[in-house]
Amino acid sequence: MSVSGIDLRSYVSAEDARERGRAAREQVPVTLRDRAAHSPDRPAVLDFVATSNRGRIDRLVPLRIGRMTATPFTFFRGAAGLMAADLAAGPVSGLLAQICGDAHAANFGLYGTQRGQIVMDVNDFDETIVGPWEWDLERLAASLVLAGRESGATEDDCVRAARDAAWSYRHTIDDLATMPFMQSWSVLHDESILTTAKAEDLLDDFEKAAKKARKNTSAKVVAKWTEHLEDHETGISEHRFVSDPPILTAVDPQVAAAVIDSLERYAGTIRESRRNLLARFAVSDVAFRIVGTGSVGLHSYVALLHGNAGESLVLQVKQATPSALAPFLPATAPRHEGERIVAGARTVQSETDILLGWTTVELAEPLPFIVRQFRNLKGSIDPAELSADDLDDYGRLAGALLARAHARSLDPRALAGYLQTDGAEDDRFEAAIARYAVRYADRTEADHAELVAAVAAGRLPAEPS
Repeated sequence: MSVSGIDLRSYVSAEDARERGRAAREQVPVTLRDRAAHSPDRPAVLDFVATSNRGRIDRLVPLRIGRMTATPFTFFRGAAGLMAADLAAGPVSGLLAQICGDAHAANFGLYGTQRGQIVMDVNDFDETIVGPWEWDLERLAASLVLAGRESGATEDDCVRAARDAAWSYRHTIDDLATMPFMQSWSVLHDESILTTAKAEDLLDDFEKAAKKARKNTSAKVVAKWTEHLEDHETGISEHRFVSDPPILTAVDPQVAAAVIDSLERYAGTIRESRRNLLARFAVSDVAFRIVGTGSVGLHSYVALLHGNAGESLVLQVKQATPSALAPFLPATAPRHEGERIVAGARTVQSETDILLGWTTVELAEPLPFIVRQFRNLKGSIDPAELSADDLDDYGRLAGALLARAHARSLDPRALAGYLQTDGAEDDRFEAAIARYAVRYADRTEADHAELVAAVAAGRLPAEPS
């Protein structure tokens, strides 16, 4: 075997791969997914929040707590580590994949390829790690129940969405297992996924999101967030960010210099030809920008670069912290947390941002970061705003995308062997996933209520978003 670890002399047949999955199913039946929602060893909610706030920028912690108190779904989005503690107590098949680690329903989005095509895929990899594929699917299912409850869907609608996500996952894996390897590697990432996943009712939602995504460019950021400055002595014409506290704020010159230095180093982590592309730009300005829910309080910057004929490029330079799942898995510590995230995205996504890379920013201490295009034709379909009729379609769409993502690192033939119970119409797997999802949504609502009560009692500071 070569130093790369690849063996091109031995072939694993489809039957042998499926038998591996069937053997795993004998040890861990799919019905075991129907279980208690939480681990007796999980941390107390307030202890979890306190621990997850360590190392964050102190002044932004109240904003993070404020966002987590908004709804049970937003609490869930900021509590991947808490669910990991619960998942760690459950059964696992032993089949491992490069998982998203935070595969909730809002972490599937639209973005543009280098050719301008709008695709949809898993789009958040802060928590990515090699782990049980089941953890991603169960987090997705629970999030669909929470999103449905937030939008006013009935409990039956929420259960159906969770079941359909698991159904779509199982059937997509079975389809991928029968495809030629080269075909399965890049299938199911554009609009055709809606038909394959039987999610045609989302076509209008997809087209609206894609229309907005095509306008979501660096040029739009410049028009909305910057002012134009021209130095009449030098003839240099540039843009500068306009502060909009607390979301967008100026940084000290020393911080700006550190970010620019890190971008010069980051160039070594992208493909050689793209380094030539990046080298044609120059940085005009750097600002601090707050993003997300789970990421609030971490260092996150936007860098404005200018190019040819008034062209602008906006890069996001975002702090990378250890995966919240790492304490619950026997994973080897990565050399660099930014590299872990980038490697995970490159493994899972069928199309990856051509400027995705990693770096270290020398602040008060060296910190790992990822770098990517800030507005790369990005768009989304908000699952918490979908009608009850469309929620199950979204579940099928997300389930199919997650299956395709996992199949890039885990042989789909082995997973198909595990999931193929007693025939195509055997729904014990999706029924077990749905029942667990409802229990976990109930658990999350209780956790959220505990956090809200602590804020109301003055035990924790919280600021509105």
